[in-house]
Amino acid sequence: MGTLHRFTVKFGDRDIILETGKLAEQAGGAVTVRDGDTVVFATATMSKKARTGIDFFPLSVDFEEKMYAAGRIPGSFFRREGRPSEQAILSSRVVDRTLRPLFPDDLRNDVQIILSAFSHDQEHQIDMLGIIAASAALAISDAPWNGPVAGVRIGLINGELVVNPTISQMPKSALDLRLAGTAEAINMVECGAAEVDEEMMLKALNLAHALLQPVIATINEMRAAVGKVKSGYVPASTKANVSAAVEAKSGARIRQIIAEQTERSGRNEALDVLKSELVGFLVEQNESLTDPEEQIEIGDASDAFGEIVAKEARRRIVDEGIRPDGRGLTDIRPLAAEVGVVPRVHGSGLFKRGQTQVLTIATLGTPGDAQEIDTLSPEKPKRYMHHYNFPPYSTGEASPLRGPKRREIGHGALAETALRYILPSETDFPYTIRLVSEVLSSNGSTSMASVCGSTLALMDAGVPIPRPVGGIAMGLIQENGKTAVLTDIQGLEDHIGDMDFKVAGTSKGITALQMDIKINGVSGEIMEKALAQAREARLKIIDVIMGALPASRAELSTSAPRILTIKVNPAKIGAIIGPGGKTVRGIQERTGAKIDIEEDGTVYVSSIDGGAVLAAEEIRGLTEDAEIGKIYTGKVTRIESFGAFVEFLPGKDGMVHISQLADYRVESVESEVSLGDEIMVMVTNIDDGGKVRLSRQAVLEGWTPEEARARDSRGSSSGGNRSGGGNRSGGGGGYNRGGNSGGGGNSGGDGGNYNRS
Repeated sequence: MGTLHRFTVKFGDRDIILETGKLAEQAGGAVTVRDGDTVVFATATMSKKARTGIDFFPLSVDFEEKMYAAGRIPGSFFRREGRPSEQAILSSRVVDRTLRPLFPDDLRNDVQIILSAFSHDQEHQIDMLGIIAASAALAISDAPWNGPVAGVRIGLINGELVVNPTISQMPKSALDLRLAGTAEAINMVECGAAEVDEEMMLKALNLAHALLQPVIATINEMRAAVGKVKSGYVPASTKANVSAAVEAKSGARIRQIIAEQTERSGRNEALDVLKSELVGFLVEQNESLTDPEEQIEIGDASDAFGEIVAKEARRRIVDEGIRPDGRGLTDIRPLAAEVGVVPRVHGSGLFKRGQTQVLTIATLGTPGDAQEIDTLSPEKPKRYMHHYNFPPYSTGEASPLRGPKRREIGHGALAETALRYILPSETDFPYTIRLVSEVLSSNGSTSMASVCGSTLALMDAGVPIPRPVGGIAMGLIQENGKTAVLTDIQGLEDHIGDMDFKVAGTSKGITALQMDIKINGVSGEIMEKALAQAREARLKIIDVIMGALPASRAELSTSAPRILTIKVNPAKIGAIIGPGGKTVRGIQERTGAKIDIEEDGTVYVSSIDGGAVLAAEEIRGLTEDAEIGKIYTGKVTRIESFGAFVEFLPGKDGMVHISQLADYRVESVESEVSLGDEIMVMVTNIDDGGKVRLSRQAVLEGWTPEEARARDSRGSSSGGNRSGGGNRSGGGGGYNRGGNSGGGGNSGGDGGNYNRS
């Protein structure tokens, strides 16, 4: 075993412990971070040689969820971890987005960060610990990196900001802000919020950044004590003669195209033609040169060409306030919104912003359609999902279709977060909700277009949301000491810019934030300016959404299921399910309804047609207790000389004494009723043993519950001796009154019928 080095730091109101030196001695850097009994292990390793032929930095970050950390065995067939969960992918992206901006731009060596949760106490969250662990591992490794960084979570409970809220505290929090940064600036933000206003959000951002300082100082202390010497590397830089040659041949024409071509397709086509001319020229020039040192690599020339395009576009933005498509810094591209664009589906919304177009479809399902989540953290079934698809045709390309990539999962999760806080509660709207956003055309900010499309689809589906949610992507250009904050960035601005800051929210406040940067960090002042511009733009977008549909529809789609909610005694759940599920399956087969049962006794019965009503009546019958004075329709199951036995609830019967079979004197039971007859009866008595006495006479004469209790006496008041008993004309009126009393019975446990139609 190596020598253990331990460092403790105060983080909010708790101490966290960083350790290194004992584990994974051959990794470039290896660190464990502990908060409570949650332990995250991180390694950082860089390859010895650079990769050739690539124009990007090959960083990989993987967050592994090991079920042993929570004392569980994986539920898969092979009982081992498979592909990463969505939560693991999102945690990996958060760490990646934090670390990546701080690596040298010209590094081409592979750098791999692997994070594993060794232990999870179900209270202290692992994602921000992962950032701290990865930062410390990189800091003490030999990989060149301009860190360290740290991450923190901020909640908002009862109006107070809470540092690193625990898992059990989060359901009460109106804010889930995750922020990372260096000692000087913020470089990553991920946030969900319940319409938190800009003032409170800025307060949370500033608090979060201040809290990072002691952790960063501790990592620096660790690096000074045990850190390795940083490795040298071969930088991937364009030779000066290549940049000069490209500038001389194409620079003036590039600047002309940027100035004149404001449409993306026209600009890209003109630049592609110019690049092809440049390549042809260089190929001919290289053939005429005998000295390899004088020849220019086509890949290097292509890189230099792109750098000139970016430099000119950035210059025009900061010097002239003119963007590639001719807009000013705060202008929004043309907007359009439409609902009901697809028939049969439960809800649909089409949103267009410039050349970005997204179609979102809403589907309403039953509670049983909720997604079961199997992660380290304790999770309830997920009743709201948003899935984002980015097909190749959206950018005019042709490529094989594969499963969702990390980017698609991340964008889907962001749009999901933006709407989560404004959805109705499960009690008020017990449906499972799935949104699918199809990116039909992309020129930047598709995730925020998905937010707008999702709002439209939800409202079209009749989901009762209080206010529409709109989303906007903000950008940043810092060049030659000048700063420009851009509203509604398009594809080229995202590519050449320094920041992609996505802001979603309602007219009341923010519901989601996500910030990625390509520089070391941004100041609080820049974030304040970006949030102010974003609010102004968001309100304009919401106006367009409300122009398409001012509020959620009052009725659900005719193709959506209707759900009845019944509340039963949890002890009666077994009666509904039956042996081996036989009873509940039978009800579903007979009625065509779907039945979902919760442990607390909540039963959801759903169907497209009236099957839910029939199933609900059967369930009430199975779980209802007999009630004195209540009228039921029952079936005669047995006949004796002294009376008839009637099954008035499933599995429950009672006896109707011969004197109670009619409102006149009955000579024999067989003369009045036969086996299998359905008659209406009132419960008049339930003895201590649970035996039930019933009366048909009470129904025919219209007794009140009080009369039933007062007049109940076995064998008393035979019909022929009562005044008028034998002379009543058939008793039809009393029978009809009984029929209007709700024959099947209702225990009063109906928790509501959510139909909205």
